[in-house]
Amino acid sequence: MAIKFYTIALVCAFTCNAYIALSQTKKDSIKAKTDTVKKTDHKKDFVKFGVNYVSDNVFMGRADTVRTPTIIPEIKYTFKSGIYISGSFDIIPNRKKNKLDGGDLSLGYDFDITDDLSGGISYSKLFYSSTSTQISSSISSTFNGNLTYDIGDIISPSMDVDYNINKQGVNGDVFLNLGLSHDFITEGLFATKDILLVSPTVAANSGTQNFYDGYLVYHKLKNAKRDAAETSLLAAYTAQLSEYKVLDYEFSVPVEYKTGSFIFQFTPIYALAQNQFQSAAIVKTLGLSSQSSVFYFNLGLALKF
Repeated sequence: MAIKFYTIALVCAFTCNAYIALSQTKKDSIKAKTDTVKKTDHKKDFVKFGVNYVSDNVFMGRADTVRTPTIIPEIKYTFKSGIYISGSFDIIPNRKKNKLDGGDLSLGYDFDITDDLSGGISYSKLFYSSTSTQISSSISSTFNGNLTYDIGDIISPSMDVDYNINKQGVNGDVFLNLGLSHDFITEGLFATKDILLVSPTVAANSGTQNFYDGYLVYHKLKNAKRDAAETSLLAAYTAQLSEYKVLDYEFSVPVEYKTGSFIFQFTPIYALAQNQFQSAAIVKTLGLSSQSSVFYFNLGLALKF
């Protein structure tokens, strides 16, 4: 176990140096729910290597004008106490250059309060490429706290609270995610100890949108030439981004299959953006995406041991 821990620590240290050297961006890591099916798994140290494919870069229902699929290799080491360290980086496969776009390093703690109430806290440091067009590319750090309560194996309400520190010159953001899900679990489907988990989920995100101000200023419109009218329009729009509002509603059906050390995951997501723009003039003049809804999916494969 000591050898395995030092190996993982060395890998994480190397990954951290690579992130800093390449000024990467962040894509939220996808957490397999089978990691938290505690009734079927004894607590112990484990390490997980995985890779995810996300069909588009979407954040709080917001997307860029150009679809941006992302490949996200990741590594995570979890101690039996619930403390974990993880790292990932983002690869944009459809670019001719600057394919390495971002990444993150995280430290967190998952815990059980009762048999039905669980939670977690974490801190993530995000890294960005100077050429990144990710919607979340102005975020530099994230603090997260979450709680999930299973009501009689019928429905699981959840709450996530995030506080994001943005780049210098951009105010921070606070987000609240409220969700409802129900887990359909089947064991022994194809093998004695395999698990199939299907979790239809509905969620609502609310918060401030200073991250979008950073996205416009640092990336989308960084080198754009604007006349006085366009500058005035942009200022009027960004002045409202610090207001707390509903950001989007999301409907998803995570499907996970675990057999032996392998975890397969597929999650289709449909997001309905709220309070995105006030007028068509903003969309047209500033060249922003006018999508009020977006469908995307995550496909993942992980090895856990």
